[in-house]
This record gives sequence, structure tokens and C-alpha cells, in this order.
Amino acid sequence: MSSETSAPAASPRAPRPGTLKSSGAVTKKGDRGGKEKPTPVLPSVGEEEPKNPEEYQCTGILEIDFAELCTRSGYTDFPKVVPRPRPHPTFVTSSSMSEKPILAPLPPDDQRLSGSCSLNSVESKYVFFRPTIQVELEAEDKAVKEIYIRGWKVDDRILGIFWKCLPPLSQLQAICLWKVGLTDQTLSTLIALLPLCSPTLRKVSLEGNPLPEQSYHKLMSVDSTIAHLSLRNNNIDDQGARLLGQALSTLHSCNRALVSLNLGFNHIGDQGAEHIANGLRLNRSLLWLSLAHNRIRDKGALKLAEVLRPFELTHTEVVERRRLLLEKGSQERSRSPSSSRHGDSKTDREKSQLMGVSSVAMVDKTDKMQATKTPKGLGKKKEKTGEVVKKEEKSGSGQSPTQGTPKKEDSTKAGKGKVTIPEQKPIKGKGPKTGSKEKRSILLESEQLVAETTEMVNPLLEPVEHRDGKVFMPGNKVLLHLNLLRNYITEVGLEGFLTAVQYQVQFKSKSVTKGPVGLLWLSLAKNCFPPQSPMYAMIQELMLPRDPISKTKREDDILGLPS
Repeated sequence: MSSETSAPAASPRAPRPGTLKSSGAVTKKGDRGGKEKPTPVLPSVGEEEPKNPEEYQCTGILEIDFAELCTRSGYTDFPKVVPRPRPHPTFVTSSSMSEKPILAPLPPDDQRLSGSCSLNSVESKYVFFRPTIQVELEAEDKAVKEIYIRGWKVDDRILGIFWKCLPPLSQLQAICLWKVGLTDQTLSTLIALLPLCSPTLRKVSLEGNPLPEQSYHKLMSVDSTIAHLSLRNNNIDDQGARLLGQALSTLHSCNRALVSLNLGFNHIGDQGAEHIANGLRLNRSLLWLSLAHNRIRDKGALKLAEVLRPFELTHTEVVERRRLLLEKGSQERSRSPSSSRHGDSKTDREKSQLMGVSSVAMVDKTDKMQATKTPKGLGKKKEKTGEVVKKEEKSGSGQSPTQGTPKKEDSTKAGKGKVTIPEQKPIKGKGPKTGSKEKRSILLESEQLVAETTEMVNPLLEPVEHRDGKVFMPGNKVLLHLNLLRNYITEVGLEGFLTAVQYQVQFKSKSVTKGPVGLLWLSLAKNCFPPQSPMYAMIQELMLPRDPISKTKREDDILGLPS
């Protein structure tokens, strides 16, 4: 059409960042809102070639691809892709952009740079705060590995452009969005985009983006590959914490990819902390959790401390555990006819132990003297395992309709040892006489190996204890870092954490595993108890030898090395 012209160069009076250029000369001001649609593809502009973002083939260079896609989408002024700024070792500016020097005078080479950066003009401040896409680059090939966007709105149209230019970034590792005006709808679009990006993308940070529906839990779905998630300063309350706790784990689902979760600076109270604690009951992947600067009091603190030491399984969890044990036994028996009479090699025994056979047999001290070691091949051993399952479940609360009747030969052949003991000897090289807690720690280490190589063992199949007709799990010993700084915890909640830490320290002292077991770092400072509290001092004294940073610092002090 005659009214259509090519995209002109930026005029001296350019529109605001992120604005669109109208595609016709007769466009009225009131028509702008009607032409904007939620779809990421905008009307074409220009006549030399079709201006359609979907027809552009991205090169994998974010600076070029983003600029070209924005131009084809009709943007006349859009954020630029720039390297993420790093503080100069000798040039420090105040948060208010003051011209007054803060440190000593700069070297002559840096004086001109300092003067240009501290100009008290509207133009210099506008350039500093102008929307940009900051990137971290790989040192070798300058490929984009991290993307940082702060302080400007990311809407559906920008996400539509990201949908095109982010997947070709083969080394992308992190996306950090700070105060970008996300909505529940744009978050759903972002979540759909993440699986299309490189498999190296493991970190997502959405801070300062409060959502009405608090749908952050969608980032923690069962098939999510995000390992590090930061949701600070999002006004997450108890309802949002309930959704996040369910995403960590439920009776039938569990997130197995998330390693660290930052929920600091939110509005999580006692009920929210209880929901998070419920999520930690059956989660065995989360290592780092921050609940700093929230509204947690003693009730929520006690719930968090409870999952760090042996806790009682609910009736529903006991029934599900029995179902899993019986299912595991039936699967093993269904595969037993294919095994040869003398085919129980050392490798087969180790593989069976890693896949959970030992977790069925080695359940508690009661069953330890009643399991049977059959020297006639894998088939017989698996049949006896099924009998041990029934025996173990009868010694529990006895409320499940699926429990079976133990056979007499289980008790007559007691004393021959458990089939799992010789299977564990090659792992640690220890003798056959080991304590029950040592055996359990060996088993937990084996399950961690399973998580790395094949799949994670269901926590309900972990070794348990039976006391007064109740079933107790050993507690979550996978969580290594817990931050509860600046909440409202008093000495009542402090006592619960002291009990949990004492148990974990005792468990660690009797363990033969080399890896960490239980908390290595616990922050309870700035709460509602006096700093000189005896219980707080005891917790710090118990945690100090476990803290790897403090331990390294002490070793450096002994060796005389600089810190």
C-alpha cells in the first residue's frame, strides 16, 4: 500500500522504551489499544520483505536476534542487550548517585571515567536506569549463560520475542527477572517456554513479582528441571506456601529436581511453615531452604524441627507404605522364575540392593533377626523377601486390610543373618558386625546413588522403627541448609530445633558414611529470644563443627593460611 513505508531510523524524539510504531499514517491515538492483541506476533511493517518474527531464523546471538525480532514486531525503541555491569575495584557509587567521593581518590586513568559516570544530569541518570537485558557471557566463546532483567515490564509481546530467541542459546543457565510486572498469565507463558530452552537452564529467579493467584508452584511440577528457584519478596502468604509445600511432595508425587528454594522476605506464617514442613516429609532432593524475614512463630518452627528428627507416619502414609512394599514384593516375585538356580552373582546382589530389595528387608530391629538368607539363588531370595514384607507389616499398627500372615519358617530360620548385610560390605569395606544405625546410613547412601544413576527410592521405603504400635521414619536428613533469620521464634521453638540438632549430631557420630547427614548450617538469629539464650548457645556449639565454612576457616587458621 502507498501508506506503508519502511521502518525509519530513530527520530530525535523517540517514543518511550518498549513502545510500538504504528503501521499506518492515519492511525489515531485512541486506536492503539484496539490494535494490541495478546498474541506475540505483531502486524508486519515494511515493504522490502515480510516483517514477521516467525519467519526470522535466529542466529543464536541474543543481541542480534532480539533487536531484529523487536524491529520486525514494530518496536522503534526497545531494550538493548548489554553485558552485566560489574563493580570496579576502585570506583564505588552510592545508591543515590551522589557526586561526593566515598573512597580515596581514583588513579589518573579512572578519573575521566568517574567524571562521566557521575554527571548530575537527567540524561546520564536516564541512561543508567534505561531498560536493558543484562547478560553474563562465557569466558571462552562469549555465549550467553545468564540473563538478568530488572525494573521494566515484561509483557506477552516481549515473551513472544523471547520464545523465539532464547531456545537457540545453547549454554543458557539462569534467567533472573526482578520487578518485571509478571502476571499469572505471563508466568504460565514463561513456564511453557522454559522446557524449550537449553537443558543447561537450571536456575530461575522471580523476585519482586507478586501474583494474585500465587501460582509459583507451577515452576515446581514433577517434570520440572529447575534446580535453583528464588521467590523472594513476592508477598507469598500461607495459601501460597500450601501450594509450594504440595509441590515439594505429596503422598503420590514429589519434586526430584529442586535443590535450593529461597522464600525469604514474604508473608509466610505458622500455617505456611507447617505446609512447607509437610512437603519436606517425603522430599529427598531439596538441600537449601530459606524462610528468612517471614512471620513464622513457635508453632511453625516446631513443625519444621519435627521433620528433622524421627517423626510418626500418619495412617494414610502407613497404608501407602504397605501398598508400596507389597507391590515391590510382587514385582520381584514375578521376575524370579527367569533367574537361574545359581545365578545370584555378586553383581546381581549389589544391583538388587540398590533397587530397593534391602529397603524392604532391613526395616527395623524386629525384622532384623527374622529375615532369611537363602543360598539357592535369586528366586528363593525374592520369595523370602515377600514374606519379610508381610512380617514387617504385621508388626506395625495392624490397620491395613492388605497385611498378610507370616509363615512359620521365617521364625525357625532366624539367626542366619540378613541378605542385605553381605551386599553392603563391598560398598564400605567393613566387617559383617555393624550397628543397626550404620546399616541404615549405608542404605541411605545407596539410595542416594540410585537417585544419581537411575531413579530415587520412594522415602516411604526407607528403614523405619516401630514403637508402641506406631511407625516412625528417621526424618529428613537431606536438607543441609535452613535459614530462619528474622522471624518471631521464641525459646519454645528454639527447644524443638535443639532436640532435632542433638538427634542429627548423634546420628552423624554413629554413621559410617562419608557424605553429610543432616543440617550443616542453621540460622536462627534475630528472632524473639535473647542472644545469650543457653539453648541458642548450645545449638551454635553443636552446629559449629558441622559448618563446612567454619571448619575450613579453622583449618586455615591452624595451618597459618590466609582466609
